[in-house]
Amino acid sequence: MRNVKKFLLYLLVTLCIIFYILFHIGTSKDDIIKIMRDRGKSSFMLTTPSKPIITIAAVSCGERLKETLNMLKSVLLFNVNGPHLKFVIVAEESLHIGFQEKLGDWQEILPGQFSYELHDLKFPMGKEKEWKSLFKPCAAQRLFLPSLLQDIDSVLYLDTDTVFLSPVSEIWSLFKDFNATQIAGLSPEHEDKNVGWYNRFAHHPYYGELGVNSGVMLMNLTRMRDFHWEDHILPIHDEYKLKIIWGDQDLINILFYFHPEKLYVFPCEFNYRPDHCMYQSICNASNGVRIMHGNRGYFHSDKQPLFSAVYRAIESYELGKDPYKNFLMNLESDLEDEVVVNSNCGKVEQQVLLKAKKIFVAKDYYYYN
Repeated sequence: MRNVKKFLLYLLVTLCIIFYILFHIGTSKDDIIKIMRDRGKSSFMLTTPSKPIITIAAVSCGERLKETLNMLKSVLLFNVNGPHLKFVIVAEESLHIGFQEKLGDWQEILPGQFSYELHDLKFPMGKEKEWKSLFKPCAAQRLFLPSLLQDIDSVLYLDTDTVFLSPVSEIWSLFKDFNATQIAGLSPEHEDKNVGWYNRFAHHPYYGELGVNSGVMLMNLTRMRDFHWEDHILPIHDEYKLKIIWGDQDLINILFYFHPEKLYVFPCEFNYRPDHCMYQSICNASNGVRIMHGNRGYFHSDKQPLFSAVYRAIESYELGKDPYKNFLMNLESDLEDEVVVNSNCGKVEQQVLLKAKKIFVAKDYYYYN
């Protein structure tokens, strides 16, 4: 009996020594720092291994902090019991504190639901000023995400003037529809030749008959790196920089003109813009408007009040509150306003509400686990 006790004591001591060695030697200080950095510079939250991860990238400069946060809030709002989200934000250094404070607050409200990384701007050396001012402030940063985010396989890139009206998993699932050659996914710039910009005004090559819009972009960064994406973009910029109007979007169009086999085209409902409804309805969004894009400032003007109403409904919603009572009911009420109803875009009200009505229902709603 005494020998058995000695053996058990010896075994316990041995196991303790092994665990001590594994923890203090197998996991170095550098490893721990790397793990923490992978969870975000400002929040070292552990993700849930059993859940898939969707990575969303955005670039924010100048006055775009609030707009970027509103976009991210819309993603969280519609991610009901969805996958873990990882936000990768490339921003001017002056905006970092604002992101840290707000995203930190949201992590306390939604524990374990998302993590984030903040990155500084990084443009080709010696031409930083030229690239930063190519179109909107620092919008061209998206062109250099493959080299900036070396450890990330794929991202959904979003302009800051977009909001979600559906779960992000719906557009993320389109990655599986890529064929073996496709490296990125975009939606058409127009649906109607009569009002198309590229086919009427462009002085440079562009993808397909009507071009593509770059506000919502599925990016397989691994394939883009294998394609040497940036080695293609730089000479295109040098050759066409005096002919482009829409900055990085034009460069993307030119690249896919020469390499159309590399592009996957997804429907307009994932990048719904005022052009789709301001004259007549030209986007078949029978499955609902999934992502709304208020380009050219339509979220912040009364030109098409449907767009500003959607933006305000998301802006006024407080994360963690009942989304039926505090978001959907308010949005429905706003869209019944006479100003919205009598506008051309007001005619697609039901497509705008379709997904929200299916997800947020009137009951004792336990929104977050």
